[in-house]
Amino acid sequence: MLDKYLEIHSEVRKALDNGDPVVALESTIISHGMPYPKNVEMAKTVGKIIRENGAVPATIAIINGVLKVGITEDEIEFLATSKDVVKVSRRDLPFVISKKLTGATTVATTMILANFAGIKVFATGGIGGVHRGAETSFDISADLQELANTNVAVVCAGAKSILDIGLTLEYLETNGVPVVGFKTDEMPAFYTRKSGFSVDYKVDSSMEVAEALKAKWDLNLKGGMVIANPIPQQYEMDYNIINNAINNALKESKENNITVKKFTPFLLDRIKNITDGKSLDSNIELVYNNAKVAANIAKDLSNISKK
Repeated sequence: MLDKYLEIHSEVRKALDNGDPVVALESTIISHGMPYPKNVEMAKTVGKIIRENGAVPATIAIINGVLKVGITEDEIEFLATSKDVVKVSRRDLPFVISKKLTGATTVATTMILANFAGIKVFATGGIGGVHRGAETSFDISADLQELANTNVAVVCAGAKSILDIGLTLEYLETNGVPVVGFKTDEMPAFYTRKSGFSVDYKVDSSMEVAEALKAKWDLNLKGGMVIANPIPQQYEMDYNIINNAINNALKESKENNITVKKFTPFLLDRIKNITDGKSLDSNIELVYNNAKVAANIAKDLSNISKK
C-alpha cells in the first residue's frame, strides 16, 4: 500500500537494498529555515559532506502529493524558491497527499518517511520541543512524540535555544527517549555548546552510538534516540548575546500575536536580524557538523548490522 504514495530515489533504494549507510535529511530547513540562495548551497553541501563520509544522502520532501525519499537538485531548487510550500507535520500528511500539494517535512515527518523507507539515521539542525510558557499554551512540538514512537535516530545540535530545554528533556525522559551527548556531558542549545542541562549518556565515538542503537532496536524498544552534537566551538555564539536576542524576539512575537506554525520561522528570522546574520552562519555550520557525525553513525550501524 505504501508504494502507492512513496517514491524512493534509485540511488537511495540501491543503498537500502544492499544494507549500505543512508542518512535522511529534512526539507523544512530548505523551504522555511534559510533564505535563498543560502538554502540551496547548504542543501548541496550537506549532501556532499555525507557522501565524503561514506553514506548516501536522502533529502525527504513531498512533491505534488508524492512522498519523496531522496530528491534531485532541481527539486531542491524548486523547494528553495517556491512560495507555496506547505510545512508538513504528521497531522498534515493525509491532506497534502490527497490535495497533491508540495510540502517540506519537519523533523517529525522526516522521521515518519525515513522509517517508511527503512532509513535509521537522520541529520538535522535542532529538534523541536516544549516551548517556553507551555504550561499555559500547551505548545509542544510533534517531534517529541515521534521520537518516542518512530525507530529513527536523530543527530542534532540539541533542542533549539528558543525552547524550554529543561522541560523538553523531561518530556523525552517520560517517553523513554535516550538523549546522548556526542563527546559532551551537557545538552547543547543549538547556537551554543552549553545549556546548563545534562544528557543521559556521553558517547565518544559513532560506533558507541551504533552499538546502542542496534541493541535498542534488537530488543524491540520502540522509538528513536537524540544524539546531541554540539556546534563546533569556532562557530558558537556568545551565550548572553543569543539569549538576549531570543528574549527580544519572544517579546516581539507576543506583541504581534505570532503563534503556531509561523512562530519558529519568525523567531529564527528575528534572531538572524538581531545578530546581524551571525546566527544563520552558525546554523549552517552546525548542520554540516551534524551531517558528518550522522554519516559515520550510519556507516557503523550498517557495518555491524551486516555481521
